[in-house]
Amino acid sequence: MIITAGKYKGQKITAPDENITRPTLSKVRMSVFNTLQSMIDFDGKSFLDMYAGSGIMGLEAISRGFEYAASIEKNPKAAAIIKNNFKKFDKAPELFVGDSLKVCSKFNRKFDVIYIDPPYFAGIYEKSLEAIKNIASDIIILEHVDEIDFCGYKQIKQKKYGDKFITFLSAI
Repeated sequence: MIITAGKYKGQKITAPDENITRPTLSKVRMSVFNTLQSMIDFDGKSFLDMYAGSGIMGLEAISRGFEYAASIEKNPKAAAIIKNNFKKFDKAPELFVGDSLKVCSKFNRKFDVIYIDPPYFAGIYEKSLEAIKNIASDIIILEHVDEIDFCGYKQIKQKKYGDKFITFLSAI
């Protein structure tokens, strides 16, 4: 996998086995961050990737100018790969290993942007939105294939890529 833009553009990272994770395609990452950049200035902002997989979304955020990024990953094998990926960069996201729903309750800070892309059919989108209600300050981005209840968040924009949707929500 390759970082698509910013100061780390072109840098390669290792992706975990596809049986463990489902990495976000480069064209989708580019679109997510380009859309996001049209909405907010990244300078001084924070980014949280709730289900990190390879860690690429947090690295894209740092590469494109976010001041701080955090990544959460539950799977120990994926977390080890993320840790190795992050070592390659002078500034990298902070990695938290554990269940995202539990880790989010321990943060005592808000995040300007939160990216939520759990395993598609795990049935935890609504639980994820509930888990971030006290830490989301601006924009939430969901990558999903099914219709989901946005739990009181306001839909700003939605794009479709093949069978998946990227939905931008605002925290109310």
